[in-house]
Amino acid sequence: MRPGLSSSVYKRMNSKDFVGDPNRADDVSDRLLNPMDQDIGNPSWKPSLPHVCIATVSSFLFGYHLGVVNEPLESISLDLGFTGNTLAEGLVVSMCLGGALIGCLFSGLISDGIGRRRSFQLSTLPMIIGASLSASTTSLVGMLLGRFLVGTGMGLGPAVASLYVTEVSPSSVRGTYGSLIQIATCLGLITALFIGAPVKEIVGWWRVCFWLSTVPAAFLALCMEFCAESPHWLYKRGRVAEAEVEFERLLGGPHVKLAMAELSRSERGDEGESIKYSELFYGRHFRVVFIGTMLFALQQLSGINAVFYFSSAVFRSAGVPSDIANICVGFAYLSGSVLAMLLMDILGRKSLLVGSFLGMAAAMGLQAIAASLSDQGSWHVYLSVGGMLLSVLAFSLGAGPVPSLLLPEIFPNKIRAKAVALCMSVHWVVNFFVGLFFLRLLELLGAKILYSIFASFCLMGAIFVRKNVLETKGKTLQEIEVALLSAV
Repeated sequence: MRPGLSSSVYKRMNSKDFVGDPNRADDVSDRLLNPMDQDIGNPSWKPSLPHVCIATVSSFLFGYHLGVVNEPLESISLDLGFTGNTLAEGLVVSMCLGGALIGCLFSGLISDGIGRRRSFQLSTLPMIIGASLSASTTSLVGMLLGRFLVGTGMGLGPAVASLYVTEVSPSSVRGTYGSLIQIATCLGLITALFIGAPVKEIVGWWRVCFWLSTVPAAFLALCMEFCAESPHWLYKRGRVAEAEVEFERLLGGPHVKLAMAELSRSERGDEGESIKYSELFYGRHFRVVFIGTMLFALQQLSGINAVFYFSSAVFRSAGVPSDIANICVGFAYLSGSVLAMLLMDILGRKSLLVGSFLGMAAAMGLQAIAASLSDQGSWHVYLSVGGMLLSVLAFSLGAGPVPSLLLPEIFPNKIRAKAVALCMSVHWVVNFFVGLFFLRLLELLGAKILYSIFASFCLMGAIFVRKNVLETKGKTLQEIEVALLSAV
């Protein structure tokens, strides 16, 4: 049961202390934020952990639906009558990307309009309907429509998850909790690969693969009914008392006054109506939006998708079956994600990003060297395999998890939802074009030049992060906002 106002174990401050007289609010904020007056330490990580874990189910679904058609694609094409039609097969795989772009574009408006919890629940509807349609269809059109509907949920859910996890997590463990998003995505991919394994032995098993995805979606929709709403969203909507209640659930009673005072201090500079998307491209918010869009663009231009596309082919050339190849790539991805979770709040976001891009540049360099030595014997294949696994590992350590965590941290509450939606939409657009032109560029330029280009983008990413990204480890969202806006 959701706690009421009477459940408080401490004396709450009156809402007027936060939203009334600015001078009074300044005095309250200064008194509460003065470490000489009180030192209550960091909030416990335990109260917020269940809420974060439920939210990451949306990322699990994201990973699952990305990988659900990999193994069953041949069986799907046979049953639905488009065997040998590479265009149709490509559409089945990529149709969800188009839906994800649509869902992501509207995620800011939706999450600002109905709240984070309801947005999670809304994202499960197209995923359940789309998966059910794909599982029961007898035609290619039905499959494509189902994949598109699933994609809209895939675009909405992870964008809201990034907002929610950032806004409900204590600053001391926010990086660790943010890494759970990538771990959940990775677990979803691995689960899809394992569930799809019997598809060649059991007739119609691919339908079961789609049906099973409705279970975690329904679980997310149900459990979100009992999760906390984002206090930042509630405060932004003027529901101050409710924000206090949720802070108590997430941080514990002794930390509510301090959290509300910090939120009040940052919000006083952002009064008025929500901004329009066009306002993100000029004024004081342009710099942080530019940093966010560049991070996602460089993430995709690093060539990580090329590695995933060609992992099975590279392993086959080394004599390794495709199922073993998937396990190897999945293990490298999961290992890096877990390591990133452990290091995120120790080394910080910036250090992991720089190290990740440099590691990927080295891995792409190995791939380029292997491609240039393809006529020097079979050993170049093992060099290529090593470079590929190193690239996946380096990506999962920083370039994979950090942008989706860092962006909600650096965006002020007033623009957070819309700015995250915009930046993640850039991710989907660049992802689409990289996938569209990769094979053509490989034919025109060759693997050596193409992997060298990817390595150059990785180096550009490391330099960009070094010069432009602020370290956010251990800082409250309000401290980050003040630091960034003062630098404009």
